[in-house]
Amino acid sequence: MATDVSKTELGTADIYRLLQLLPHRYPFLLVDRIVEMDGDLSGVGIKNVTINEPYFAGHFPASPVMPGVLLIEAMAQTAGGLVVASRGEEGQGKLVYFMTIDKARFRKPVVPGDTVRIHVNLLRKRANVWKYKGEARVEGRLVAEAEISAMLTDASL
Repeated sequence: MATDVSKTELGTADIYRLLQLLPHRYPFLLVDRIVEMDGDLSGVGIKNVTINEPYFAGHFPASPVMPGVLLIEAMAQTAGGLVVASRGEEGQGKLVYFMTIDKARFRKPVVPGDTVRIHVNLLRKRANVWKYKGEARVEGRLVAEAEISAMLTDASL
């Protein structure tokens, strides 16, 4: 009896590819690269947190902590990169608009020097709306999580 074994090849997106996929730019591009992309099903983004981040000047100068809402935005950007990349040519000229945040939890502060791995997994897709479960991890430890949804639309809207 022969067994059919298929191999899945994961894609990646370096910073140059992310700049093609997402409209965000400094200081609001919160993903440095995506190291795993399985279509729009799942992916892992990387955010290297440095003391030079502009929000550390006010959050909090004596004890800098990355704002939790920016961790959620990094999840959304990682998921958005997956959605646009998975559409190929059809994704060109499209934007992903953040729609909802549910079940957000912040577990541990993220500080300068941390490398955040942002894991996103598709929960469901309906028409042009995607919902993902996102987890942010530092050294394997869960630091934040949320369910997020977004809509793919023409850039002109």
